[in-house]
Amino acid sequence: MITIEEQLQRIRWDPQFGRGSFTIGYYDRIRRGIVSVPLEQIHLEPGNHFSFTAVEPDGTVHDVPFHRVREVHRDGACIWRRPAPS
Repeated sequence: MITIEEQLQRIRWDPQFGRGSFTIGYYDRIRRGIVSVPLEQIHLEPGNHFSFTAVEPDGTVHDVPFHRVREVHRDGACIWRRPAPS
């Protein structure tokens, strides 16, 4: 299984694969569930290998550690999923 960082890099740098509408789903500990955010609302800081900034539909901004990302969807289909924490 590839890491979430590798998946995001593939979306960014592989022109054929990167076509489509992507959504990132991450686990929110307060809500105790998955929050889905369009890739356009994700900000990756160069050199930061630990987290990214997500802007939710209501305008709330969160720093999200990569280990909390649970799934990636492309055009509505799940293309990457991390096993649920035990």
